[in-house]
Amino acid sequence: MQGGGCMIDSYLNEDFERVREKVSRKLQITDISKRYGNRPVLLEDLDGRKGVVNLWSDRERIYRELGMSRERFLENYESSLSDNVPLKEGEKMFGVKAGIEDVPVCWHYRGDAGYYITSGIFVAEREGKRNLSIHRVFVEDERGGYVRLVPRDLLSMYNDAVSHGEELKVSIVIGSPLEYLLASATSVPFERDESVIAASLYRKSKGKEMLFSKSRFGLTVPSDSDYVINAVLTAEKKEEGPFKDVTGTYDIQEGQPRIVFDSVETVRNPIYHVLVPATSEHFNLMGLPREPTIYREIKKDGVDVKDVRLTEGGASWLHAVVKIRKVSNDDFRRAVEASFRGHRSLKRVIVVDEDIDIYDDRDVEWALATRFQADRGIIIRKERGSSLDPSSYEGFVTSKMGMDATMPIGGGRKFVREIS
Repeated sequence: MQGGGCMIDSYLNEDFERVREKVSRKLQITDISKRYGNRPVLLEDLDGRKGVVNLWSDRERIYRELGMSRERFLENYESSLSDNVPLKEGEKMFGVKAGIEDVPVCWHYRGDAGYYITSGIFVAEREGKRNLSIHRVFVEDERGGYVRLVPRDLLSMYNDAVSHGEELKVSIVIGSPLEYLLASATSVPFERDESVIAASLYRKSKGKEMLFSKSRFGLTVPSDSDYVINAVLTAEKKEEGPFKDVTGTYDIQEGQPRIVFDSVETVRNPIYHVLVPATSEHFNLMGLPREPTIYREIKKDGVDVKDVRLTEGGASWLHAVVKIRKVSNDDFRRAVEASFRGHRSLKRVIVVDEDIDIYDDRDVEWALATRFQADRGIIIRKERGSSLDPSSYEGFVTSKMGMDATMPIGGGRKFVREIS
């Protein structure tokens, strides 16, 4: 196969803005992203290539593409976390050979170390286990760079390879179906294959099967990926960063693996997905896939959970609001503990009643003002949190807090906002 159609091109429609003049990969892309807010922008000339920015900046656009309401999204995603769907092989579309210099990698903020891949989905397989995860890649030169690994499955696979004197092969996908992108950002048990979650969600969304093919390294990736970068993670390590991450603060990490590029495969006319850090799109792609895992844990604990939101003020990562139908005064505690299990990086969760709009920060604050008392409605625990929290203690330990902004059972009319 000599290369087929572009995956991202299938998402282009009348709501896209177009920039036809030449755009520099260095810093200019961030100005454009912020100028257009949540509107997706097609870049006709990103230093000679095509790119797209703000692709998934709008939550409602994500739900429309999936063909689901917010409620159905949570329910469908939650069931996909445990569905077993066989992966179906399809025609390989990314048959064009290229080099890393053909990928329009961008430099986003002046304080960054340089050019970073930010939307790359890492695919790795070892000892029968396949893992999908998203990691930033500092592109030092055309030979390679350094990748930031967090203490999750890919790091475990990498450490196992290095301990056996081996390198870990990875294929990095840029420009994939939305369902695959969301699944790759989901945290599930080690034995669970995120590709299966993506296939299940795709079937629910599109009513057909997602198709997969093999990369040059023999790794299973979506058949219509725009870019597939094949590389190896070596035992060599170095300080990586600085890099402005989702919190808007700069992150520097010691001892990160060197990545060596082997080859690049593309479709005929690829579009590079530019993900600008600390923007709405970054918030959505990090936070949105964690809401169903929180929802699932609360549901498993027997609480009638209605909705979950990771808030933009908490960088869609550290703070959450959970809406429940309260039937027991113990529901608050169970909802908080389940939330922290569902998203280990969570730092604060506010639990509210059904009458609160959790997408309206003013409404949530009203619930806190009228239904919360700190001496009886708070849970504090100290444990490992997020590496992105600059206020955390050594070892990324943080103080986590749950706040009860629900009405007490039998609390009476004084807690009700509107009395007819």
